[in-house]
Amino acid sequence: MASISVPSSSLVAFFVVLVVGTGEARDPFACDPKDGNTKNLPFCRVSLPISERVKDLIGRLTLQEKVSLLVDNAAPVPRLGIKGYEWWSEALHGVSNVGPGTKFTGPFPAATSFPQVITTAATFNASLWEAIGRVVSDEARAMYNGGTAGLTYWSPNVNIFRDPRWGRGQETPGEDPVLAGRYAANYVKGLQGTDGNRLKVAACCKHFTAYDLDNWNGVDRFHFNAQVSKQDIEDTFDVPFRMCVKEGKVASVMCSYNQVNGVPTCADPNLLKKTVRAQWRLDGYIVSDCDSVGVFYSNQHYTKTPEEAAADAIKAGLDLDCGPFLGLHTQDAVKKGLLTETDVNGALVNTLSVQMRLGMFDGSDPYGNLGPRDVCSPAHQELALEAARQGIVLLKNTGPSLPLSPRRHRTVAIIGPNSNVTVTMIGNYAGIACGYTSPLQGIERHAETIHQLGCVDVACKDDKQFQAAIDAARQADATVLLMGLDQSIEAETVDRAGLLLPGRQQDLVSKVAAASKGPTILVLMSGGPVDVTFAKNDPGVKGILWAGYPGQAGGAAIADILFGAANPGGKLPVTWYPQEYLTNLAMTNMAMRASRSTGYPGRTYRFYQGPVVYPFGHGLSYTHFVHTLASAPTVVSVPLDGHRKGNSSSNISNKAIRVTHARCGKLSISLHVDVKNVGSMDGTHTLLVFSAPPAGGGHWAPQKQLGAFEKVHVPAKSQQRVQVNIHVCKFLSVVDKSGIRRIPMGQHSIHIGDVKHSVSLQAQTLGIIKS
Repeated sequence: MASISVPSSSLVAFFVVLVVGTGEARDPFACDPKDGNTKNLPFCRVSLPISERVKDLIGRLTLQEKVSLLVDNAAPVPRLGIKGYEWWSEALHGVSNVGPGTKFTGPFPAATSFPQVITTAATFNASLWEAIGRVVSDEARAMYNGGTAGLTYWSPNVNIFRDPRWGRGQETPGEDPVLAGRYAANYVKGLQGTDGNRLKVAACCKHFTAYDLDNWNGVDRFHFNAQVSKQDIEDTFDVPFRMCVKEGKVASVMCSYNQVNGVPTCADPNLLKKTVRAQWRLDGYIVSDCDSVGVFYSNQHYTKTPEEAAADAIKAGLDLDCGPFLGLHTQDAVKKGLLTETDVNGALVNTLSVQMRLGMFDGSDPYGNLGPRDVCSPAHQELALEAARQGIVLLKNTGPSLPLSPRRHRTVAIIGPNSNVTVTMIGNYAGIACGYTSPLQGIERHAETIHQLGCVDVACKDDKQFQAAIDAARQADATVLLMGLDQSIEAETVDRAGLLLPGRQQDLVSKVAAASKGPTILVLMSGGPVDVTFAKNDPGVKGILWAGYPGQAGGAAIADILFGAANPGGKLPVTWYPQEYLTNLAMTNMAMRASRSTGYPGRTYRFYQGPVVYPFGHGLSYTHFVHTLASAPTVVSVPLDGHRKGNSSSNISNKAIRVTHARCGKLSISLHVDVKNVGSMDGTHTLLVFSAPPAGGGHWAPQKQLGAFEKVHVPAKSQQRVQVNIHVCKFLSVVDKSGIRRIPMGQHSIHIGDVKHSVSLQAQTLGIIKS
């Protein structure tokens, strides 16, 4: 794939931007005001509606030119003054150079690298997610102006972290569909901006749908056929994508490599045209995962000829191919009558409209003032540090032993394969960070340190360095073990075999804890959950922190939490299962719900009822919060458009009403919760509001589900009142076996921490629904 070349004429402009921070550094992508041949063409007229401009441009293109625009490495159209464009850039948690559309070079050697998404999700802080998106899009626009990046970013990944072994779970917001959907909508808003139909950059929610297996037990993502019930599609796998499109107004959706129920997602009109485009009303383009059109032809043998594959994809609703396949075979598909030129035009309407909304055909750039000084700025780097502080989760604190005291714990033994890492902290789909603070460097700011690795790397194959680590723990006033995983254990194409710490890490932790003179604290870096039951139950391990992959400033954030400069407030966005959970559990079994008859345990906190190491939403603080319910309704009327003839309102009062039969609008339950900080340290509290449907809601309903969450900062010894709104149709509904979303009438139980409240939903009939 070709990368964007930087015209030599832009180099002078690079340094103008570097010095003064203003002015555009690159020539316009199209419609250059200096080009007399094109500047007055209708597609260049900003005063015309985008739909008219796109129609005009498509009408000027030959079929060959059209086909050359169907791939990520889109060709230039010199006769119309249009440059080539690389669509593939990534910005999962900072501008990344994973895609060929972005390069770190010249005055743009790096970009702010935020914590990995699983860590940021643990903040449960929607305004933080949007703020990170704004920073990332500032840096992306600055790099675009400098000719080193694109404007179309294939992020975020909003797949459900269904199985704890998944190597890419780290990229996702976790296992809960509502959490993932809220994350998607907020991060996308931050990336795309709030200027009406205009786009700052174009985001993309991926990988649609039911994609959460890379390479397990001989099954890989290129050959996997995910067998998924309508029920699980509707109430789990599609929820984040629907929220991303409908609430986040995302400009793109990416289809995945796998098949769903025998059909490749990138060739399925029910998924792409019917669901994403028609039902959810995507205003944007649909792109394939890279080479997935080629994959369903070559690996899955879904069609007999490449032309049939190209035709199936475009007719299903695919607009852009990441890869060369459509560029090679679409013209022949038209010649053979498998596809019409009108079908090709339909795809281009969607991609060109996005480019026009980005301002690429305006001849000028509304964000032209952004330059090198807007990348890796002190404010951006401070936000990366703050995100890491908020995402770290305190799992255990016996005594309490944390926070450590610089006065009492003057020397700290720093031990473990992740004790002085840098690149490990930024996880995957990262770029080049502005700079790093490793855990060792962070802790050195608070205390004297004795550093021993204990294990050469996370594989920890032998105990050759154990004794030096044990001796360090014997000398120090406190010991911090930095253990866990990295991309060698969990990554794209690498799913985990089990949930325990790799190699001899557990042995090192236990031996060091037994020998340590002072308190021993275990800090884990990982994307997925780790079974640390041994440490949870070991009285010698006084505290456990999970840091995820905490980004470029991760070491500073870990140290700030350890020494009490910051108060932990993160909550686990995934269930931490014991290793036994995996017994006879095929990663390929997509069912969410437990089955007593087969012994299938079910997945995620919504459906799994067995033992856990730490539950979804778990996270301690250095202070103590108490909730009381100040006000909440006990009865809520659900207005219906009517009911089927022959049903009286008394008959439907105990049923589950179709959401489509209710007048949803802004129908919500409003709760007022008083949160009191009864401890001695200021803190930020996460209110997780769960609901459980009436007992008769059907054995297929979740045992509980997240309906809302809010963050509130409460100074020590004070109280804050928080209003929480739960949208009835979205968050108190359940999905039946036919995939139909329904609102159960009757007593719903609302849980906020240890507070429980019952709300009775009652149908209010307003007319007749025609059968």
